[in-house]
Amino acid sequence: MRWREGRRSTNVEDRRGQSAGGFGGGFRRGGIGGGLPIGRLGLGGTVAVILLALVFGIDPMMLLGGGGMVDDRSYAPAQQEQQLSQADQELAEFVSVVLADTEDTWNTVFQRDLNADYPEPTLVLFTQAVQSACGRAGASVGPFYCPGDQQLYIDLSFYRQLREQLGAPGDFAQAYVIAHEVGHHVQTVLGISEQVREAQAAMGQAESNAMSVRMELQADCFAGLWGHYAQQRQLLEQGDLQEALNAAAAIGDDRLQRQSQGQVVPDSFTHGTSEQRATWFRRGFESGRIDSCDTFAAGAL
Repeated sequence: MRWREGRRSTNVEDRRGQSAGGFGGGFRRGGIGGGLPIGRLGLGGTVAVILLALVFGIDPMMLLGGGGMVDDRSYAPAQQEQQLSQADQELAEFVSVVLADTEDTWNTVFQRDLNADYPEPTLVLFTQAVQSACGRAGASVGPFYCPGDQQLYIDLSFYRQLREQLGAPGDFAQAYVIAHEVGHHVQTVLGISEQVREAQAAMGQAESNAMSVRMELQADCFAGLWGHYAQQRQLLEQGDLQEALNAAAAIGDDRLQRQSQGQVVPDSFTHGTSEQRATWFRRGFESGRIDSCDTFAAGAL
């Protein structure tokens, strides 16, 4: 991915090496995703759940049926605790460029398709633990989006896990992670997330899980939509698209469950299969349009 000459976003808050004031809680319920009504768009063994939570930011206690505890102690003033390596700094630069490029994309799309301004989210870099409006979270939660403060959070050590544990190397795979979380921000801005959570409150577990799958696949499609414009801006290199597709497939519910427990339980899926995730990313990548990402339409899945 050709990123070094790209614009750096001003919406990055660097808390790496700082204290989260004593990590001891979890997310408030409703940690990811969520106006535009859904109608306008035509609209989970334990190890597997934790792996799913690790990828793209869901509190494991939410998926395990717990709700997570909330620690309401105030955020303590952060203190610098470690020196950041050159590689750490370069990775932060990369993330800043990717975020800036998503800003350019979604500003264009909102103006063109919705005649509306795009409220840009803030991306928070952290180490080990962080405080957000959704509660305190540890790095084991993985990258996540908090609708309460409309901010993205990532401990960049996740990229090592993406490469070494999930078998998805490459800079465009890393960019896909950011673009997916931005996709959840778009869902929040459009009112989709709130409507989904309201619908889930009246559903059984299997139905609620199925709705979560549609949310995640739409965020994948929105990530692909960004990739469409990144390609038009000639940021992509040979093999980049395949890196993103590999990353999407690597974190499919079916693959993670088969690896962790030797069997697949479709009713417990919360993110979608490997094939679905790659398919919806590609759909957004090929079309570049919001209306192609209607995972909530009848027959969409």
